[in-house]
Amino acid sequence: MAELAKIGEHCSVESCRQLDFLPLQCDGCGCFFCLKHQSKVSHDCSKSLLVSSSGQYTGCPAYNCNLPGCPKRELVPVLCEHCHLNFCLSHRHQQDHICSQIKKELDSTATAPQRVSQILGQCKGQKKSFKTARSREMAAKVALMKLKAQANGDCSIPETERVFFLVFMPLSHGHPPKALFFSKRWTVGRITDLIADKAGITNLNNTSSNMKLRLFIQDNGKVLSSDQVLADLLDGDQGVFNGGSLIMETVPADLLVLPDTHLYDSGQK
Repeated sequence: MAELAKIGEHCSVESCRQLDFLPLQCDGCGCFFCLKHQSKVSHDCSKSLLVSSSGQYTGCPAYNCNLPGCPKRELVPVLCEHCHLNFCLSHRHQQDHICSQIKKELDSTATAPQRVSQILGQCKGQKKSFKTARSREMAAKVALMKLKAQANGDCSIPETERVFFLVFMPLSHGHPPKALFFSKRWTVGRITDLIADKAGITNLNNTSSNMKLRLFIQDNGKVLSSDQVLADLLDGDQGVFNGGSLIMETVPADLLVLPDTHLYDSGQK
């Protein structure tokens, strides 16, 4: 038995120290490891991220973050599906690396913060009226950038399917508006039920009551039909935009337009 103890090496990972009769030596740090900890990542190789004197990276293959000033690397590529550049996990979202596609939509000659200020200036004085579909769409784009930073929703929804809204709650509840996101594949009825459940609002939609919980477009007060799919509403013709505002209220089932929508804006913001 004493002879067997001399065969092999103990894994160099302190929490492991397994005796391995066929140990694997790391070509980075030179230590011996078991099969489980043979990779540089699994044993946090002290030399995996070293740079040679010539400035050339000599450690494990890694992918640089393309955000200027970010030194982070990832062991696997993390590509933005919009600008097709590689970023670290912290900057993988469009808004986190100021994606070039977002900048193109706003203004190719100005930075995103500058353009947001310009848009806000253009929309000032139009906030209450929103006379044109173009002005509503422009305001929704500005709101969308803000909503993405604070909205809550089902994290399993792919980013490409997410639609963001600021949802005003019924006046009788006194709750502040909520920034939420949903899947564009969901129906308005499903979204209504989900909001009511999360906010603790009484929902009589599946009963014989004449009073129903409905979603309305804040800009024009029009009701959204429960059987409509969200993706079909985002063509702009009905005033529904990604980043727009909706109002939830309990109303008679036959009500098609919600009056006094300004009460929600002034009373709950």
